[in-house]
Amino acid sequence: MAMVGLFWIAEGDVYVGAKPSGLAPGVRLSAEGVTALGDKQSAFWLWDDILELTVEDVPVKSLKRQLGTMVDLALTVGLGGGDEAPTMTVRLETAEGTVELTAYTAAATGYSRAEHDLSRELLSRMTEGAATLHTTLTAMARWGRTHEGGTPRAGEREGLLREWLAAADA
Repeated sequence: MAMVGLFWIAEGDVYVGAKPSGLAPGVRLSAEGVTALGDKQSAFWLWDDILELTVEDVPVKSLKRQLGTMVDLALTVGLGGGDEAPTMTVRLETAEGTVELTAYTAAATGYSRAEHDLSRELLSRMTEGAATLHTTLTAMARWGRTHEGGTPRAGEREGLLREWLAAADA
């Protein structure tokens, strides 16, 4: 399992944000479509029905955010409060309207601006057509099945996102 940009890749599964456990909310991407997981958002949409896929409310790294995270951690550990993990909104535009889903973020102090931007571009490409979608998700899942050793360093994560964007353009 590893985080690459806004994605959590566990073996062959690709999630937007953290992989959910139990009733926690999450969003899984597959060759067939988008699955909303967790309490109060269990549903499935075929890719053909999705006009646009975006992610909002994504925490992006900054000095202010990192200091805030350290204070929150100190309060959580020291005073027993503030145990809620940060979330982001995954928005699906369909012919029937807009659907907003919740996913926990996988990066405790936020995502780098580069990973944020590359991930959002990759998500937008997934709605451009079946060939782009399948090529991209296949490359991501293949990497997840063969990768060992946890989350790669920032430079490698950005390189993987660029590689997957190039595959989407091919």
